[in-house]
Parts: sequence; structure tokens; C-alpha cells
Amino acid sequence: MSKLNILVVIPCLNEAAHIGKLLDQLISESPQLIVVADGGSTDETVDIVNRYCESYSNIKLIKNNKKIQSAGINLAVEKFGDGFKYFVRIDAHGEYPSDFLDTLYKDALVTKADSVVVSMDTYGERGFQKAAAYAQNSKLGNGGSSHRNDSSEGRWVDHGHHALMSIKAFHDVNGYDESFVANEDAELDFRLSSAGYKIWLSGKTNMKYFPRDSFKRLFVQYYRYGIGRASNALKHKQIPKVRQLIPLSVFPCLLLCLLAPISSVFLIPFIVWFSVCVFYGVFIAVKSCSVTVLLSGFIAATMHFGWSVGFCKKLVTYPFTTTEGAS
Repeated sequence: MSKLNILVVIPCLNEAAHIGKLLDQLISESPQLIVVADGGSTDETVDIVNRYCESYSNIKLIKNNKKIQSAGINLAVEKFGDGFKYFVRIDAHGEYPSDFLDTLYKDALVTKADSVVVSMDTYGERGFQKAAAYAQNSKLGNGGSSHRNDSSEGRWVDHGHHALMSIKAFHDVNGYDESFVANEDAELDFRLSSAGYKIWLSGKTNMKYFPRDSFKRLFVQYYRYGIGRASNALKHKQIPKVRQLIPLSVFPCLLLCLLAPISSVFLIPFIVWFSVCVFYGVFIAVKSCSVTVLLSGFIAATMHFGWSVGFCKKLVTYPFTTTEGAS
């Protein structure tokens, strides 16, 4: 089988549980080069990847001293991008169809898109992850985002879960902004669209994502998402979309509760929001016939709260920061 002329980049950190299986699947599609950008793993990730490097000449491991995903991808494309038309970003915490790379490549050739993005289906087999998957796949959890809703019809979009991208387009807009701790993909998509590049949401393939496995880890993840989204809004002077304004209001609603000694009316916004989350969890638990899924309402509340705290913190601290991102 001839090698697929694609550079595959996998930014990762402590993914020993997933990286071997992921590399096996990618190798089966015969990409010309796979680069794993490790952000300082303390588990067995590096040892596992090194064993693959010894067995496969088209797998390389590089050290990402800046740790964050955006920096790892920028570094990999800078070091190994010459000679390739496209690179594919692969998330180590996900699972992909056996023909993922080939499908993306063909979609790009047919549509002439500069970026081919995919929808993401969150999946958990049991326990907390199962409930988290139900929460994240619901409109309460994702707000109806286009790349969170699977469809067999491809379409042009302004943002999606990053997969394949033209290296020329990536270089022209200066790659990912490494000042972003999260939401770097949406920020890059804004610059791509502003520069006239086209983004295609594939209807022919998607990815399976495994959510965080505790309330604490989920809160931290969405806290970072909130910071990233606020950074994007501030950098490009964007007004948050309606579906983002609801979770954004959660932390301010909680602060209003401090005024409850003056009047109980200040409790109403927070009570309404929390009740909606809990009853939605009950609804999908009954619909799915799973007691475990009852947690999904509390998980959605955790996601909203983390996102809101992160967003609000960024708004408050922004005037005191001087860090500039990529233009």
C-alpha cells in the first residue's frame, strides 16, 4: 500500500491508556509521517511511543516544552510540514474510524476546502463517563454546536472540531495562537475565515471522544474552555452567541445569591438554572432507562459553572494582562 501524503500530528500529555491503540489504527492507514508532540508526560506515554518509533520509520516523537496542544502542533508543522499539502490533527483522547485519514483527504480533494473539520460524539461505557457523555451530547451540554451534532450531510461552517488542514493556509494565518490555553481551534477558524479560507464540516466521518472521569477534572476542563472563549471574544471583539450567554450567566447568578438577605428574588435566576439542569438529567435518565445517567444534570451544571467562572475571570483580569497572541 502506498503511503498517504499526509502529516499526522498528535499532541498529547499522559495518554498511556490510549496512545498505543491510536497509533496502531493510524499506522493501518499508512500516512507518510506521524509526529507525536509530547507535553511532558509523567506516565508511560513516552516509553510507548519510543517503542513504536523503533518499529516504524514514519513515527517521530518530539518534546513540546510549552506543554499546550497549540504549541505542540505548531512545532510539529514547523519541523516536519515541508513537502506536505495537508496535516491532520489527532486528539490522543479520542477514537477514530479505520478510514478516517483517507476520508478526510478525499473530502478535501472533492470540496477544495482549506480545512476539513468533523463532528464529535462523546462516549462513555459506564459510570461517571457514561453520564458525562449524555450531558455533553445533549443541547443542554453543547448548546447545539454544529460539530457536536452528527449529520450525514457535509456543509460549509465557520468552526468545527479540527481534523485536516492545508499547511499553506495554516502558515498564512500564523498557525495556532499559543497564548490560548483552550479554544485555540475556534480562534484559528476565525482567522482562517477572515482571510478567505473555507472550512468544510464532513458528513462522511467523525470522531469518538472520551470525557473526563470526575467532577473536578470536568470543571477544570470547562474552566479552561471559558477562559479560551473569553480570550477569543476579547481578541476579535466578538459578542458571545446566544447559546453561550446562558452558561456565561451562571456565575453572575450565583453572585446574585449573596443579595438574598435583602430579597429572596435574587435567588430565582440561580434556582431556575439549577432546576433545569437537574430535571433535564432526570428526563434523559428516564429516556435512556439508566439510573447512572441521573448524574448528567449535575454534570451539565458543573460544565456550565466551570465555563462561566473561566469566562468571567478572563473578562475581569484582561485589563491587567499584556500578553499578545498571534495576529
